[in-house]
Amino acid sequence: MKVIFSIAKNEFRYLFYSPIAWFFLLVFLVQCAVFFTGPVYDWANTQEILLKDMPSYAGAAESLTKDIFYTKSFLHIITRNLYLFIPILTMGLISREVNSGTTALLFSSPVNLRRVVLGKYIGIMLYNLLLLLIITLFLVAGIVEIKHADHGMLLSAALGFYLLICTYSAIGMFMSCLSSYQIVSALATFVVLFILTHIGSLWQRYDFVRDLTYLLSLQNRTNKMLYGLIVTKDVIYFVVITFMFMAFTFIRLQNNRQSKSSFIKVGRYLAVFVVVVCIGYVSSRPALTGYWDTSAGNQNTIHAKTQATLREFSKDSTLEVTLYTNLLGRGLGRGMPEARNSNYLAGLWEPYLRFKPDIRFKYEYYYDNDPAHDDSALYRGFPGKPLTEIATETAELIGASLDMFKAPDEMRQVIDLNPEGYNLVMQLKYKGRTTFLRTYADTRCWPDESNMIAALKRVLGTDMPQVGFVTGELERSIIKTGEREYALHSAHKGMRVSLLNIGFDVDTINLSSQDIPNDLNALILADPKMDLGPVVMDKLKNYIDKGGNLMVSSEPGKQYVVNPLLSHLGVQLMNGQILQPTPDETPDKVCPLLTKACGGLSEDLAASKKLKRGDTIRLLMPGVTGITVTGEKGFRSDSLAVTLADKTWLKAGPVVIDSILPPFNPMEGDIGGHSFKPLQKMTRTVNGKEQRVVIAGDADFAGNLRVGDLPVNFTILMSSYSWLVYDQFPVYMP
Repeated sequence: MKVIFSIAKNEFRYLFYSPIAWFFLLVFLVQCAVFFTGPVYDWANTQEILLKDMPSYAGAAESLTKDIFYTKSFLHIITRNLYLFIPILTMGLISREVNSGTTALLFSSPVNLRRVVLGKYIGIMLYNLLLLLIITLFLVAGIVEIKHADHGMLLSAALGFYLLICTYSAIGMFMSCLSSYQIVSALATFVVLFILTHIGSLWQRYDFVRDLTYLLSLQNRTNKMLYGLIVTKDVIYFVVITFMFMAFTFIRLQNNRQSKSSFIKVGRYLAVFVVVVCIGYVSSRPALTGYWDTSAGNQNTIHAKTQATLREFSKDSTLEVTLYTNLLGRGLGRGMPEARNSNYLAGLWEPYLRFKPDIRFKYEYYYDNDPAHDDSALYRGFPGKPLTEIATETAELIGASLDMFKAPDEMRQVIDLNPEGYNLVMQLKYKGRTTFLRTYADTRCWPDESNMIAALKRVLGTDMPQVGFVTGELERSIIKTGEREYALHSAHKGMRVSLLNIGFDVDTINLSSQDIPNDLNALILADPKMDLGPVVMDKLKNYIDKGGNLMVSSEPGKQYVVNPLLSHLGVQLMNGQILQPTPDETPDKVCPLLTKACGGLSEDLAASKKLKRGDTIRLLMPGVTGITVTGEKGFRSDSLAVTLADKTWLKAGPVVIDSILPPFNPMEGDIGGHSFKPLQKMTRTVNGKEQRVVIAGDADFAGNLRVGDLPVNFTILMSSYSWLVYDQFPVYMP
């Protein structure tokens, strides 16, 4: 070891005989300073202004550590630019000895060749420690300046940075021994780094080649560590790649000293390569991969509730996931084989494989189309051509063979995907039970953890909460996507946040011809426009008397439809319509304020700092009336939203909103001077169980237009559904 460190010390000292090492340190320091001080300066200005304007400002809502070091790309840019410098530093490690004529003395000395290689590599590793020290200066500055800085994430990032530059250095050292010209060695290092970075995206359509090239790929190997997740397969990758190029260096120097056949010389390289590939393959198996989440709050780890759900799967039966990819459907790019390793498995499933490594994955490729789903857009794009010709041209366009895609008839014998719109979708199968896990037409595409845990619960056989929407009296539809309908938040398969996709079973019930199921968890009566007949009324009252949970909403002008039913609950919708005059909107757009009682609707709202502080949170209710509570039926009532007394009043007569502001006229029954309560929750105990009811004086606040554009409306609505089913779903995962 003494000889190795002596060589390393000489190599480290020699680096500074050249201005390159000094210049690189200076450039690296300036680069780090530029990309660190910019975000810090912006945040300092922002916080200073917020503290002056908002005395209640309590700091950044999200991780400030992540924003400065990651979102603003400090660490990403630093690591990405390393390939510009390392080849220049390492280009003379071996070739310098050749040019100076010292190789003969060095190799003829009694020093073992392995010690020479290891000593030179340790020398460059010592220089890399100086680069790490520069990075550490800024990490320490962040720890000092950021309140509650995420130390674990920063330490993990430092480890990833150092492993990366040491791997680059090993590659550069091997390239240095291939040529006596240093510039050639530098260019060769650039080429190898480029190849290793991009090889993971080459030939990904072919199974064996895809796994091999992805295994060797350097791309994104540091990403997880930069975000605070240390993964054994990534650490082992850096170690074995470093070992491989150090071994290649030793073999190259040894081959130059020995007179061996080309077969033996090449065989040495192949033997090392095979060993490295085998180690890399074995270490990358999910069952043998270890994880250490160093971030605060385990931000890189799925929630404990999801982990517990995965542990419910028994070891004697396998969870099978089949990805169905349609050549002519949405999501083709993410479902093709070339996206399998980098996007599908690593991007979606790896966090779950960490806790259940025995998931079995299958893949099906097909082509099909239903003109009803896309309004014949596909056929209009290929006028006059049958589906097979369209599929052939599309396959040629992406450079694939149509043979890899099953024809419609063949695929329909396997599974009918028409209800899923022939889009990219996964089917989970476990112990004979199946369920779909959908993708979505947004930038994320893949399902999030709320969608995942709901699908896992379904395939486990968990009883999902059933929500029934009353139909037959022209209520709001859970099928239609018009702005006043309810499809987007209830039964729409293409919305990741719809009840259907976060754990609810949603269906319609026509009470004129159907009975209310005994196992129904909540019944929704959304803005009926026709009088409730005797049969319907009797069923609803009987459901209430048995303690069923209920949500009722209506609109001004239709109070007469629901008030007979609401009287059975001890509440009434007030006659007339609440108005809130503003300079910018029509007076029917009322913005009541949420009360602290909303915190009892869901765990999500209970954790809301704004609600706890009593901050102003406005709900938009376009066209709303107030609710009066008589208390005759034993319910405890809490207001979820109230209007401001000096901002609103109740107009008893007809309201024309596209003209001048209707005058306030007490003689006509207009009411002013006090707050109105347009949203109520009610509870009572029936048969030892708490009965829950939500009453809304407006139905439009839950319509597709409002819940799609207004986060507060959506949060209150979904929290109300959660409250009605006793917070079973959606699973709260802070």
